[in-house]
Amino acid sequence: MTTTSLSLTELLTALGTPERVTALKGIRRGIERECLRITPEGTLAQTDHPRGLGSALTHANITTDYSESLLEFITPATDSIESLIEQLGDIHRHAIHHLGDERIWPLSMPCFVGDEESIRLAQYGSSNIGRMKTLYRQGLKNRYGSLMQVIAGVHFNFSMPDSFWCEWQDLVGEGCCSQRFISDKYMGLIRNVYRFGWLVPYLFGASPAICDSFLKGRKSSLPFQKTGKGTLYLPYATALRLSDLGYTNSAQAGLKISHDNLPAYVSSLRRAINTHDPEFAKIGVKVNGEYRQLNDNVLQLENELYAPIRPKRTPRSGEKPSDALEQRGIEYIELRTVDVNPFTPFGIEVDQIRFFDLFLVWCLLRPSPLLTEEEIARNRRNQNKVVLEGRRPGLELEDEQGNAIGLKEFGLQLFDELDQVAGLLDRCCGRNRYRETLAMHREKLLNPELTYSARLLKQLLESGQDNGCFGDELASRYREEMLAGELQYWDEAYFAGEARESLAKQRERERGDSLSFDDFLADYFGTRQTTA
Repeated sequence: MTTTSLSLTELLTALGTPERVTALKGIRRGIERECLRITPEGTLAQTDHPRGLGSALTHANITTDYSESLLEFITPATDSIESLIEQLGDIHRHAIHHLGDERIWPLSMPCFVGDEESIRLAQYGSSNIGRMKTLYRQGLKNRYGSLMQVIAGVHFNFSMPDSFWCEWQDLVGEGCCSQRFISDKYMGLIRNVYRFGWLVPYLFGASPAICDSFLKGRKSSLPFQKTGKGTLYLPYATALRLSDLGYTNSAQAGLKISHDNLPAYVSSLRRAINTHDPEFAKIGVKVNGEYRQLNDNVLQLENELYAPIRPKRTPRSGEKPSDALEQRGIEYIELRTVDVNPFTPFGIEVDQIRFFDLFLVWCLLRPSPLLTEEEIARNRRNQNKVVLEGRRPGLELEDEQGNAIGLKEFGLQLFDELDQVAGLLDRCCGRNRYRETLAMHREKLLNPELTYSARLLKQLLESGQDNGCFGDELASRYREEMLAGELQYWDEAYFAGEARESLAKQRERERGDSLSFDDFLADYFGTRQTTA
């Protein structure tokens, strides 16, 4: 039996037999939630990363992203959705106790930002690796500006258990635990996310409006309408975070990153990292003794690739992510198109996680031919339509053959396939929760007013409220709830120990550096000249 001979239905039937279905138990998930620290007045916090939260360089659960005020909360991977939410909640509750009167901004698009210089770059201490992380952010600032970098999202990490891979490989005569097979199938999953990933911003997009301070007087071709004193919105938008205003492919449209297979992906990524860019060269790398960016290549580092989904392998100490992928294959995938959910204190809720399980397992098991240039362009058009006008009545997308099809009709077709996966996962888990989750989200296709973006925009328009006021009210309410809440998974001793140990690890790294920063960078990028 070969994979090409199995339709989705046949594969689900084969995996759903009593002797195989339990192999799906053990799906592992992790969450990385970004959020800005804000003042009680609703502006960007200018304070240092709280020392009580430990070192942003080495803490296992609490770090910073681009800005010193942009927190990132990281859960370990777990096979329990309930434990995942408990862990994420505990990180929030612990953090809020160390923020003084500051709050956590509950939206993806940022709060009021006075000017770009008020966005402080994240600091990681005086070690070479810490300085490199800050310099990378300096490069992002010089290349793209700081405003884009303080947009927040939720990254959903996902992997299937070894038992599942063994059963699938046994079905197709591949033996067991072939990493090549696993990587190939994860790459197929990624290709299908590019095809059908518009479902995610449609269902869960929560950024239909922005504070006008985000544009900073720049002209936009988007036909914004205005509400309140300074809120701009598009009436049918779902996720402006994913538009050209935010994290977008427009600046990197010419990269041509391949998703045919893992070697092709790594090769195309390395090509971008090692290709000189004339525009970035104009910035300069080291000018008058001061660094402006890590290098003047298309990408400074792998992380600069703004992709909706990434293949991942946890790198070892000092190892580049692309080297880890090349040498040990794909360990998990990272879905990056999820807006912060403003209707929950933790930015994501249980029914979203179950839907992502469903969606990603479906993308994994569904046939996934290689993407053509024409299909890549079509997928981008679909995604752009959904983020800008996904709730517009009668909106048409393009199906797999390039034919026009209504978004609702297209979505319902996909939900019929997702229902088959929900049945498989429910048989595995012995409950009906996945089908219940699917039914809940199917209603959003039938009634767009149930989507997060519609609910948020309705509240703004009916109240005449600004985006900032809405965010401030939620931030204050969630702060009080978290201050009153109790830790559920960890205890305070865990967080105190992690903070203490992370600060000690940072000091150890700073003491252990033996190279100059110039030599450290040259070693990292393989450009250091040695003498005999």
